[in-house]
Amino acid sequence: MDYASSLLGLLPGARRATPGLKELLATVGTYLPPEQVERIREAAEFGASAHKGQTRLSGEPYIAHPVAAAAILADLHLDTDTIIAAILHDVIEDTPTPKDQLAQRFGADVAEIVDGVTKLDQIKFKSREEAQAESFRKMLLAMVRDLRVVLVKLADRTHNMRTIDAMAVPRRRAIARETLEIYAPIAERLGLYDLKLELEDLGFAALYPQRYRVLERALKRARGNQKEFLKKIEQQLTAAMMKQEIVARVAAREKHLYSIYRKMQRKKSTLNEIVDVYGLRIVVDKADTCYRALGAVHSVFKPMPGRFKDYIAIPRVNGYQSLHTTLFGPNGVPIEVQIRTEDMNSVAQSGIAAHWRYKSGESAGSSQQERAREWLSRLVELQDGGSSSEEFLESVKVDLFPDKVYVFTPKGEILRLPSGATVVDFAYSVHTDIGNRCVAAKVDRRLTPLRTVLRNGQTVEIITAKGAMPNPSWVNFVVTAKARNAIRHYLKGLRRSEAIALGKRLLNQSMGEFHVALEDVAPPLMQAAIGEFGMKDIDELFERIGMGERLAPLVARRLLPGDAHEAGDETSAPGAMAIAGTEGLLVGYARCCFPIPNDPVIAFLSSGRGVVVHRETCVNVEDYRKHPEKWLPVSWQATPDRVFSSQIKVDVPNRMGILAAVAAAIAATDTNIERVSVEERESETSVLDFELRVRDRAQLAIVIRAIRRMPEVLRVVRTLASHSRKRSEGDKTP
Repeated sequence: MDYASSLLGLLPGARRATPGLKELLATVGTYLPPEQVERIREAAEFGASAHKGQTRLSGEPYIAHPVAAAAILADLHLDTDTIIAAILHDVIEDTPTPKDQLAQRFGADVAEIVDGVTKLDQIKFKSREEAQAESFRKMLLAMVRDLRVVLVKLADRTHNMRTIDAMAVPRRRAIARETLEIYAPIAERLGLYDLKLELEDLGFAALYPQRYRVLERALKRARGNQKEFLKKIEQQLTAAMMKQEIVARVAAREKHLYSIYRKMQRKKSTLNEIVDVYGLRIVVDKADTCYRALGAVHSVFKPMPGRFKDYIAIPRVNGYQSLHTTLFGPNGVPIEVQIRTEDMNSVAQSGIAAHWRYKSGESAGSSQQERAREWLSRLVELQDGGSSSEEFLESVKVDLFPDKVYVFTPKGEILRLPSGATVVDFAYSVHTDIGNRCVAAKVDRRLTPLRTVLRNGQTVEIITAKGAMPNPSWVNFVVTAKARNAIRHYLKGLRRSEAIALGKRLLNQSMGEFHVALEDVAPPLMQAAIGEFGMKDIDELFERIGMGERLAPLVARRLLPGDAHEAGDETSAPGAMAIAGTEGLLVGYARCCFPIPNDPVIAFLSSGRGVVVHRETCVNVEDYRKHPEKWLPVSWQATPDRVFSSQIKVDVPNRMGILAAVAAAIAATDTNIERVSVEERESETSVLDFELRVRDRAQLAIVIRAIRRMPEVLRVVRTLASHSRKRSEGDKTP
């Protein structure tokens, strides 16, 4: 009888009550000493007792699931605490067992890992999405303390995906989508390639079962034709290695359904075009031999230009290293070849998990460990940004997908950024202060706009200025979570100071109706009012007024001494408040009517958004007649360096080049076009809808006159808000 079987004999009814335990103990028995295997058996006994009477949807005892999750980690030869935590990962959540009891019996490390994996079902959330996002946030932040949390979670998710058929279809699809969007990318980010591939294929099969079956059948047919072809290529490459006296292992590389499906979508290719690409892997002894093997491979088949990647010199963010090349094979068939060492191959399969492999008490760091912690440290920055759980989850999603762009600092340091990253993303990746103060940039020594998308190999230099601040519009084009959250965090602080300043101005204005200055309000009266409103201090009161959550006239009346109320009834309306160009913060300009300087305007106090300015002729102003207390008289103040959005419509005949001609006429007036759309009214005429950036009505008049002078133009008018557009704009209502 082997050791695992003898341990099973100590657990009455274990074979019946704990499916998979024998196999788990047999696996851990191959690399752990007997006393550690005994600890795992005790954990299984404890878990079986805690989950007694609980079953899965499939009808099997619940303990079968955590034991199966532990078996997945045992295949990676992980340490004892991780295996035990996997067995007990649902004990705190699904049973009355407290965390302290786990810590006392199995150690603090095990208890912390289990707590990190545990969901937050005990807390009431507004929605299921918020609950999932908060659970995910907790798990990721627990990873910062101990990366084994995510290893247990990935094993838990992998086994759940293996048994997902027992679930109802809507739930199955939701879990599959989450797996593809979150957990498979996490596995890839941490270098757990085998788990990543399994999660992707299982998620694909559950989310798109019909597409999966079609691809699976087609791939089986294609593999039948590939075997002989691949065998000949293997023989040719092996012979080339032997000729160069290189000891190498050459093997065909298995293609996975989800990667084929994604490639078909990305390249808009047919299935035949994808499956006709053959994959091979060459494994050698050391790094310099990889380059020698590359030369030998290129001596047999010619390489495709632009299809070589050196991930040995510049590893991927998860520590993956390999040489990738694509060759012209027999009859021009593409052959994708990966060349790596045995160590690189091991890292590619188990990644971060290699750090916790049982090594007879040895503990050594690894580049994968360092890279993972570097990524996790960025998660802490996202958390500190004060974003909601849903925003945090969306930000992490963006960071999870593999890095594609490698750019250089002026000093030659390499920075890895996601595909589509801009100059602003680069600035924030260097340092948050650099991002906040950047005003311009040079890419390969040439000045470029901040929204420029970066390409591989470019050198980027950021130009900063003292006193500069982030532009709210940057949020619309940055792609990294760090940049997006840093901008939002900065603007949130700025928004509060703007709200306080605006609230103070509004309250002062309302007090002026009664010939009372805000400074003249007695401190006891002010403190009593602040307490009555349930606020901490006067700044919070100003902020609420500025954000439209408190009405300044009502607050003013509460602060007046008794004799001032009567005087207030005889006063005239206060002077108009001057508005400045703070669009995007507390003073916004309605996009239904596009007010610009010198337009007659009226403003409304919008709850949560501050002041929204409309033209007096805007049809949406009708909606506010029932709320006169929210009207604000406003006037324009000089803004020489500001431009505002305005909209014009141009009726033109349908002929080639007319749009370009009108755009050229607008550009000749030194006016920027922000957006243009074309609407065909009849077969012979079209309407060109231009959104322009102008300083004031005078500049807009110049633009309209320039267009009217064109003989082809039938009509040009400034756009007014129409009833058909009513309620279609998010910034119309106060």
